[in-house]
Amino acid sequence: MHTPDTHPGESRPRVALIAGPTASGKSALACRLAKASGGIVINADASQVYADLAILSARPSAQEMGDVPHRLFGHIDGAQACTAPRWAAEAKAEIAAAHTAGKLPVLVGGTGLYIRTLLDGIAPVPEIDPDIRATVRAMPVADAHDALSREDPEAAARLAPADTTRVARALEVVRSTGRPLKTWQQHKEGGIADRITLSPMILRPPREWLIDRCDRRFIQMMQGGAIGEVAQLLTRNLNPDLPVMRAIGVPEIAALLRGDSDMDSCIASGALATRQYAKRQYTWFTNQPPAYWPREERKIDDKIIDELAIKLQQ
Repeated sequence: MHTPDTHPGESRPRVALIAGPTASGKSALACRLAKASGGIVINADASQVYADLAILSARPSAQEMGDVPHRLFGHIDGAQACTAPRWAAEAKAEIAAAHTAGKLPVLVGGTGLYIRTLLDGIAPVPEIDPDIRATVRAMPVADAHDALSREDPEAAARLAPADTTRVARALEVVRSTGRPLKTWQQHKEGGIADRITLSPMILRPPREWLIDRCDRRFIQMMQGGAIGEVAQLLTRNLNPDLPVMRAIGVPEIAALLRGDSDMDSCIASGALATRQYAKRQYTWFTNQPPAYWPREERKIDDKIIDELAIKLQQ
């Protein structure tokens, strides 16, 4: 029986976390760290879970993975919608398996909701009454927000009036349970933060460098088979609301394949969508994680990756 990967004097098993926006160099650092420590890389990116999106999600290639074990990459069919609770349950199982094998789990990804759900747990909201859900989801967002301002004024004040998903969620919860969503969220359960020793690292490289990487990466994807990947996906006739159909690059390339745009427009809109996504992630990882989590703000290169891999093992 192996003992979990702990430092001397630590009773709780260690988990490394490498987080940050898309194209910031996370995968290369995760691989280097796992290689140096005999670890296992576990995906924490919402797009990279889908089998259908190897290229557009920038999933590490077999060559990039090398002989480092990778888990939760491309393991879900695009016909399913992976939720944060489902991912967190799978990640917990992979982390436990790594610890049992005496390996360091290296979480890597840019989906803040996934990471927060794993560490902090989820609110134990009961199943929503299907009739209430159907009624709420059928309302125009302006009407739903008006209703929310009467039934849960605090949530209405907190949420953007045009945020269809969150407004509907808050309204269906208060109508179905009689309690505001915030009350449920104060009693989250199932998180692992208090059972592990976390070694986090947030990559926040210079914005101009990151935006340039986003632009170049989208062009590389287009040249590297992304159009064929989307063409294959479209043959499945999946529900357009599924996450795999809304992933960055899919709507843009689908428009190209339908003849609704040309190659230059497709590349411009895909690169723009990537940049906007990176900016949202940048903001999230600037403001949401605890202030004491280390942030790396230099341009990521091989030398810095080696340096950070050493730091994360200490």
